[in-house]
Amino acid sequence: MDSEISTDRGWRGSRELWLGAATEALIEGGIDAVKILPLAKKLGLSRTSFYWFFKDREALLEALLVHWEAATTRPLLAASREYAATETEAMLNLVSIFLSDEGFNARLDSAVRAWGRQDPAVLPKVHEADEQRRLALKELLQRWGHAEPDADVRAWTIYLVQMGYIALQLEETLETRLSRFPDYVQVYTSRYPTDEEMARFKARLGLHPEFPG
Repeated sequence: MDSEISTDRGWRGSRELWLGAATEALIEGGIDAVKILPLAKKLGLSRTSFYWFFKDREALLEALLVHWEAATTRPLLAASREYAATETEAMLNLVSIFLSDEGFNARLDSAVRAWGRQDPAVLPKVHEADEQRRLALKELLQRWGHAEPDADVRAWTIYLVQMGYIALQLEETLETRLSRFPDYVQVYTSRYPTDEEMARFKARLGLHPEFPG
């Protein structure tokens, strides 16, 4: 049931609307802010409208975790398996997803990690996601010829750098971030991307090849 209209009470909203509001509440106020009545007030809907789409708050929290996986782990796994002609191009494909929340939703990932520190039932899910992501990076490197111990260390390096950006809430201009990409790729793979690869990478992001970085 995606949306409902009631002749006596008006629009009930949609599952996606309630989930979107819950996601923003989690990001802005933590898990304690994800409550039915405040969400209803924010959306301008009746509290009972919520129950057309979710059995209870626990069902909403389960949906939040599914959404988190779809907005973070799934894009990373897909990027790690994306076609690339070279290892450096494969790495550029991967790290590009961290440039915006449309690729890897860093704000949501941070919020779920904070939730996990409060809720012992959620923390294992965070650890499981970390392991899935790390193994995907390791497998990417192994496909390009890195031996297991080397791939393992490099995978940890990639992941910890990217998670470090998120944890420290670093604010960089796109120009600054991109200027570091060739060196990051060299650290991750032992090879620098070519000028042609960087140009294609920037074009993929909708940037002119001459954009600094």
